[in-house]
Parts: sequence; structure tokens; C-alpha cells
Amino acid sequence: MKIVACNSNPPLAEAVCAALDLPLTKALIRRFSDMEIHVEIQENVRGEDVFVIQSTAFPANDNLMELLITLDALRRGSARRITAVIPYFGYARQDRKTGPRTPISAKLVANIITEAGANRVLTIDLHAGQIQGFFDIPVDNLFSAPLFARDIKERYAGRDIMVVSPDVGGVARARAIATRLNCDLAIIDKRRERAGVSEVMNVIGDVEGRDCILIDDLVDSGGSLCNAAEALLRRGAATASAYVTHAVLSGIALDRIEASPIETLTTTDSIMASSARARPANLRTLTIAPLLAKAMHSISEETSVSSLFD
Repeated sequence: MKIVACNSNPPLAEAVCAALDLPLTKALIRRFSDMEIHVEIQENVRGEDVFVIQSTAFPANDNLMELLITLDALRRGSARRITAVIPYFGYARQDRKTGPRTPISAKLVANIITEAGANRVLTIDLHAGQIQGFFDIPVDNLFSAPLFARDIKERYAGRDIMVVSPDVGGVARARAIATRLNCDLAIIDKRRERAGVSEVMNVIGDVEGRDCILIDDLVDSGGSLCNAAEALLRRGAATASAYVTHAVLSGIALDRIEASPIETLTTTDSIMASSARARPANLRTLTIAPLLAKAMHSISEETSVSSLFD
């Protein structure tokens, strides 16, 4: 197997290669003066099983085009099978029509990834499970739940914890972790007035005196998460923490999280941390490199990946 890294998250790609004890395939990805992307694979890939690691986070369109052009380069280089490893699948929030004359962008992105040459997709915690059905090629959607559950058991041993879903749509995700931890589940009932703005309406469940842990797949502006934490504390929760897979963290998200009552926000390295400013003290990161490495090895060896869900 060969591993190609695009530019969205080189540290994660290097960590995956270290876990697999494999070198990164030499590839040149550069820009022309007008910012067109040019890709050149500098090793022979004919007949090889190739994995391309690229999250489609900010800048989403540039990273997506890098992925597409790299897939095309590998297809034209006669790679036997090409797996697009997309730890964070962008455009996933546009998974259905939300009004008249609006797109289903997740389906469009699925189509162009397939058309560009991907034979398989590997991702983690899709925003909506039905996106797997948008592809006409196999999709392995891994879950961060086992990783989060192990970390919570270590950090919160002996404490009275309660898992909380920040909205109704995330109940299944939160319940999966609550089941692993054998603890209670609460739900935040919120109303979203428009994209990026949410208002917490109610807390369903008795959180008084409990250490509450919010579970979500992504944090973008941080508004929903911070509002949920404040609502939990108003209802008598002892503490409010959060575990979120994808740290999009756009705009003033870092300042908002730093100033919030969230004790700790734990995320993964599916998206490379921005170096624009110092990370808040209450933000910590777990690596998904071992999980991706095991899944990629299983795919290459044609063995089951279901054990990674345990």
C-alpha cells in the first residue's frame, strides 16, 4: 500500500504513516501564480493500493480541489485501487433540501469524488449517516465513540457523569457513548433561528449535581456548545465539558470557548489546528491516527473493520 498526503493535515498523515511503519509517497502539490492547483505523484503507483489523506476543512474548496486533482493523477497513473481517506468530510451539513431551490451539496461532493477516481472512501463521524448512501462506492464511516469512551473513563473515574446531546439530531451519537459508559442521558432542546445561531430552550433530564459531558460530531462557531453548557449550569449541573470529533472552530470560536463555562473541550486531530492564535487552556486534542491506520491496514488486507467499532 502507498499513502499520499495532501496539504490539509500533514501531521495526521505523518502520524498514520508512523503507525503503519510506512513512508509517505513522494508527491508535489503546488500552486500556479493564479492559484490553480498542480499535482505530480513522484513515485510509480501502477497496480498499487493507494490511500489519499485529505480533510476538506478550511479552506474547504481548496482542499476539496486538491483531493480531486490528486485522485485524478493517481487514476491516470494506473493505481489499482484508490481510497480517499477524508477524516472530516466537508459539505456534510448540506445533506438535504432545507427550502425551495436549495442544493444537496453533500450528494454533489460525493458524485465528484467518485468521478475523480476514488474507488472507496474512509471517513470518521459523518454529520449525517445517510451520506454513505450518496456514494455509489463503498464507504467506511468510523466512529470516535470508542476513543472518547476510553478517555472519559480515565478522566472521570469515580465522578457522577451524565452524557448530554446538544440537540435532538445527535441523540443516537450521545446514546452510543452513554451506553458504553453505562450512564444516564440528557438532551438539550434548542431552536435554531438561522445557520450559525442557536437558542437553548430547555434541558430534558435531571442534571443537578452531575458532571455533564456534551457529545457532538463537530464544533464550528461554538455558539451552540457554549449555550448548551450555560443551560446545563443554570439547571444545576456541577460541571460542563464536551467531546467533539471535528474541531472546525471558525470565526471567533476559540475566543468564545475560552470565555465559556466549558471545563474542557476535547476534540480529535481530524482537522489540523490553526496556528493563527494560541489554543485555549480548556481545549485538548486526542489523535485518531491509530484508528485510521488500523482501518487502512484492514482495507488493504481485505479484512473486517468492524472490530474498530468496539
